[in-house]
Amino acid sequence: MVFNCTDFYDTHLVSSALQTNEYSNINNCSSSVSKFILLGFPYTWEIQILLFSVFSGTYILTLTGNLCIICAVRWDHRLQTPMYILLANFSFLEIWFITSTVPNMLANLLSETSTISFYGCFLQSYFFFSMGTTETFFLSAMAFDRYLAVCRPLHYPTVMTVQRCIRIGAWCWVCGFLYFLLPIYLISQLLFCCSKEIDHFLCDPDMLMKLSCVPAPATETICAVYNSVLIFSTFLFITSSYTLVIRAVLRVPLAEGRHKAFSTCGSHLAVVSLFYGSIMVVYVSPTADNPAGMQKILSLFYSVLTPLFNPLIYSLRNKEMKAALRKFFRIVKFSQRHGRNI
Repeated sequence: MVFNCTDFYDTHLVSSALQTNEYSNINNCSSSVSKFILLGFPYTWEIQILLFSVFSGTYILTLTGNLCIICAVRWDHRLQTPMYILLANFSFLEIWFITSTVPNMLANLLSETSTISFYGCFLQSYFFFSMGTTETFFLSAMAFDRYLAVCRPLHYPTVMTVQRCIRIGAWCWVCGFLYFLLPIYLISQLLFCCSKEIDHFLCDPDMLMKLSCVPAPATETICAVYNSVLIFSTFLFITSSYTLVIRAVLRVPLAEGRHKAFSTCGSHLAVVSLFYGSIMVVYVSPTADNPAGMQKILSLFYSVLTPLFNPLIYSLRNKEMKAALRKFFRIVKFSQRHGRNI
């Protein structure tokens, strides 16, 4: 058998041309991606109208409930304590958390082409996950506040002052918005294929990485590490705090004291369970490759239902908050009756 150098040279040229053409197509596709298509909930028009009604009602209730908590804390001086200052910050966060996704989702339910620009997609992803990160920090701060109040009641007034509470809140906001800068930047630098469809109602980083033409194991690893460290560290901190709280409560001799402590902490634990339960299934569990439909349903729990349940849980289970809300509504009615501004 005679080895023909000419044949080898021709084969090498063909292979090089194919590779060049392949990368040229990738670059052309990547450079032409100026927008993405959010598939959202691809149901019939009647079901989409029903979903629009449900989500718009949920959005209005969420805004109203959380605004009521903020106003109650603002106008009732008895609630201007570290516990309620953190709660007011948390309610303010929930308003922007749900606003980062639901208005765009409502618009897409009524439009035939559910598109979002390239930069708009990454801005939504950054703000949504930054506010989700900030929420984990606030839940941790609120757990620490309850630990001090129950387990260190004598030291609580000196340790958790209003000024220190404000600094803790500022730290939660700053760290929450700095934490996901690197992962979002790395994902935005990926080469995206001609397929621009995201089978979700928001720009989820996992879905965006699946659209990449070139495998990016380093970016995937960094995102997985960031998610795991954030979720497990804050979850362990919160559960440790409440374990100590429960141990301290069980030592209280009076049943009335135990009931009051459990009532105060139970509302916080309800929010924590709903929020962490859903994000762990979506981003940490081995079944993270669930069908897209299941991913969307689970994402609704922490992105839509948690902001809705927050004011309901904290106001209905808290006597001081209910009293402050009644006082606030009386002030509003009095101001409306006499034509005054609040």
